[in-house]
Amino acid sequence: MIRLGFVGVGWIGRNRMEAMLATGKAEAIAIFDPDPQRAYEAARLAPCAKVVGSFEELLGLKPDGVVIATPSALHSEQSIYALDSGAAVFCQKPLGRRAGEVAAVLDAARRSDQLLGVDMSYRHTAAIRAIREQVRQGALGKIFAADLVFHNAYGPQSPWFWDPKLSGGGCLIDLGIHLVDLALWLLDFPAMEQARGRQFRGGRVPHPDEVEDYATGSFDLVDGTNVRIACSWNQSCGTDAVIRAIFHGTEGSAEMRNENGSFFNFAAELFNGRERQLLASPPDDWPGQAAAEWVEKLARGEGFSGTTEGLLESARVIDRIYGRDVADQAKPAAFLRA
Repeated sequence: MIRLGFVGVGWIGRNRMEAMLATGKAEAIAIFDPDPQRAYEAARLAPCAKVVGSFEELLGLKPDGVVIATPSALHSEQSIYALDSGAAVFCQKPLGRRAGEVAAVLDAARRSDQLLGVDMSYRHTAAIRAIREQVRQGALGKIFAADLVFHNAYGPQSPWFWDPKLSGGGCLIDLGIHLVDLALWLLDFPAMEQARGRQFRGGRVPHPDEVEDYATGSFDLVDGTNVRIACSWNQSCGTDAVIRAIFHGTEGSAEMRNENGSFFNFAAELFNGRERQLLASPPDDWPGQAAAEWVEKLARGEGFSGTTEGLLESARVIDRIYGRDVADQAKPAAFLRA
């Protein structure tokens, strides 16, 4: 059994814990959360796990892997500390607030030859996987353009999401990272040539101490593809959410879209002229699949070579859309106090 420590057990942390334990190949040996109530609620899923008082105490139990679901400012430092201690890491997105933080974590994983996973969960929907298969079979011809959106009628409830020092940004780094990742992943991560974007907060340019609640971006890839994205929090959607990704090729197009405003139910179709072909439809139990896949890899003894691909490429695109200079690095957070 793979011995895991869980750091941060809010809703998403508990959900991923359930997915990992359900594989039958992992057990929880330790849980740490600054909120004791959350920690003890999570312990109901793993009665044999020890609720500990610090991240250091958790690492002192020598877990095989550490699962991190804490505020974004803590991700890179906690991941590096865990990797350097000899544990594999599965982290919530974004892995870092800037590309520099992501690169530092990747360097630590490579140095220690530890498996690094990041919860890029939408890659695991049956809808996007069906489209990727069509792309690989050549059904769309040469992909030259893509449009992806993620508009959310709700906004984050945790205050740290709205603090740029803790979050690294607003809806773009929270939701847009999934859109950028899906586009690059489907196209096998071609290099970026240029990117640009705009951010809004309540319809105006955000102040330096604010994060955006609406963002758009466009980036060009070296293979000639243009990708456009748009995302938002607390948007007037007419429904809970609008999530869509359409890829245009010289021989056809394909679209992934959520159904009836759902955050979880997706369909995919292939378009050829006025004709359409259904590729995938609900139900699809995808949300915990990235977490379960990481456990399977860890159980097989995979090291750095099994690490989630494309993390640095996506982070660089996000930085460029924000208009950040390459040297603009976030200051590390004091994770032991969080």
